[in-house]
Amino acid sequence: MTAFLLQRAFTLALTLLAATVAIFLLLEVVPGDPALTMMGMNADPAAVEALREQLGLNAPLVERYLAWMADMLRGDFGTSYTYKTPVTELVLERLVVTLPLTLYALTLSTLIAIPAGIAAAARRNSPADITIMGITQIGIAVPNFWFAMLLVILFASVLQMFQAGGFPGWEAGFFEGMKALTLPAIALALPQAAILTRIMRSSLLDAMGEDYVRTARAKGLTRSQALRRHALRNALIPVLTIIGMQFSFLITGAIIIENVFFLPGLGRLVFQGVAQRDLIVVKSVIVLMVFAVVIVTLLVDMAYAIVDPRLREGRR
Repeated sequence: MTAFLLQRAFTLALTLLAATVAIFLLLEVVPGDPALTMMGMNADPAAVEALREQLGLNAPLVERYLAWMADMLRGDFGTSYTYKTPVTELVLERLVVTLPLTLYALTLSTLIAIPAGIAAAARRNSPADITIMGITQIGIAVPNFWFAMLLVILFASVLQMFQAGGFPGWEAGFFEGMKALTLPAIALALPQAAILTRIMRSSLLDAMGEDYVRTARAKGLTRSQALRRHALRNALIPVLTIIGMQFSFLITGAIIIENVFFLPGLGRLVFQGVAQRDLIVVKSVIVLMVFAVVIVTLLVDMAYAIVDPRLREGRR
């Protein structure tokens, strides 16, 4: 198991390095001059050039990339051009909104999908199975921002159970904070729950067709007993993959949802950074998101080793 995890960690480290190169190069080709954006279109060219020199924008591309990487390895993410604040402080301020929102949505998605997938697989081709699959098809087809607008209309405008947007801050209390995140979390979770339900059902049905399940049935276990005791654990392996992938989808999806609900999270910070050409903020936040996805992927691999004993024994 140790060799397996070391191999995966090395692969993910290379992935992170490649991601930093891609992010840096993509943002370099984005049209617009950050110095000119900061100073205004009518700014003195000499002042704009002085600002470019101060920000290090005149240095060669490779030199700027290496300097950026060296600063990040030291934990220095630079200072925002727009907010005149260290990026680390901005990220920490926004992370207390985005991270709970992502975990909330991931928890809702998992709690909805796994029981629904098991129920559909246990009652294959029954009216319950057909109904669940029909609902999941709708969930996959409808974008999460459209779900978000429907939730605002229903629960904020009509029923007035929640606010339409904004975040009161955790100092207002845990309940108030979670209440403000409930509609955004549901909007993020529903499409992902639909995908995960279908994966859970398909994986469980595949496992139920394996020889070891038929052997268990031949020894006297009922279908439901064989499903719970033997098939379910093996069916969780592809489901863990999807859950790990959903973490990255939820983080990136938060960019849209946070703007719909006016939440002061990392997604809204990235959106504002792109609009204001604050490249140091955009690069740093996106790299942090990629790093979070890499860590979650490594945790999923560790979960593989727990679920699948063949990995603990060093076998493929």
